[in-house]
Amino acid sequence: MKPQAFEIIAACLRNGSGLIIGPDKLYLLEARLARILKQHAIRDLDALADRLAADRGGALTREVIEAMTTNESFFFRDDKPFAHFRTHVVPRLLATRPPGARLRVWSAASSSGQEAYSLAMILAECRAQIANRSFEIVGTDISREQLVRAQEGLYSQFEVQRGLPMQMLVRYFKKDGANWRVNDALRAAVSFREWNLLSDLRALGQFDVVFCRNVLIYFDQPTKTRVLEAIARQMPPDGLLYLGGAETVLGLTDRFVAAPGERGVYALAGAKPAATVARVAMAAG
Repeated sequence: MKPQAFEIIAACLRNGSGLIIGPDKLYLLEARLARILKQHAIRDLDALADRLAADRGGALTREVIEAMTTNESFFFRDDKPFAHFRTHVVPRLLATRPPGARLRVWSAASSSGQEAYSLAMILAECRAQIANRSFEIVGTDISREQLVRAQEGLYSQFEVQRGLPMQMLVRYFKKDGANWRVNDALRAAVSFREWNLLSDLRALGQFDVVFCRNVLIYFDQPTKTRVLEAIARQMPPDGLLYLGGAETVLGLTDRFVAAPGERGVYALAGAKPAATVARVAMAAG
């Protein structure tokens, strides 16, 4: 592959999604873009680069970005962030928000929906404590294909076995042939929207909690800073941000500070410490 062609494809990915890919990832381009080459009868990656240069952000560019986007996701991934959300954050939000305030949670780069539905299950389990308060979970992703999957809420046996407790599988899913489908009530609690994290986030509104996990690792430093600061503008002073275990805000922005004693949990800098809230045991049911 010609260096110029590689740079055209790399620039397409960088400008369109923030994804950074180096020459050492040529094998990844070849593997993930093979389907597009075949589908469009494009000879090779050099020819694809020529087509992308003429496409100027059109349909082919979108196909390439979607093909290169990593969509690894599973229910209750890494567990600890979800446990923290349930035992610390939900009680605090209930204690500090006015009775009529809607609780809003954002699953950024939600892929096929497992993270967003995991959050919905937690809030459903906390229904007795939430009482008549309303909540909204919004999942966003750049991939239309993954958003369709998320909206359908249909998962294979392998997918539901990855992190999903059996009692939650029985309670919130129904068998659909060889697969499992999220039940109607849980699907109604989550909305999915196509959104690029590099786009203006203001139209999404404010969120009390943002899960943006295992996303920043694919961006360069300026893009990480841009995304973090944009997210900060969409949060109230006492909002919380969850990042992946390998991600940090250090050296990127001063808008967030690490939550004491927690890994991957960040509060807005300068926010007043939340009032001490007794830890609430939220047993299922």
